[in-house]
Amino acid sequence: GMILIEGNAGDYCGARMISGTIAVLGNVGAHLGYAMKRGTLLLIQAPSQGVSANFNDCGSHTLAFLPLLFASFDKLDSKFADVEAFSRVRRYAGDIGGIGMGEILVKI
Repeated sequence: GMILIEGNAGDYCGARMISGTIAVLGNVGAHLGYAMKRGTLLLIQAPSQGVSANFNDCGSHTLAFLPLLFASFDKLDSKFADVEAFSRVRRYAGDIGGIGMGEILVKI
């Protein structure tokens, strides 16, 4: 499934996440992705408190599926329909305190 957050997300966004996608247009709070097992957190803005040390910085990537994902939002009555599609992100993998198969994608 997918959760689209048009504003800010508080502390523990994506905590204990086991699958799916959470996309956030605003800021996120502390403990982003805490105990995350799998799934994707897609952030339009870099986290103000940074990414936890439990996530490995995997560098910058061009992900061809992201413009397709944003095209799927065009028909929604949502602020996500107005977001200009992008494909460049910085990827973080974790939470390595667990199985480490989740990811945080931050627009660059």
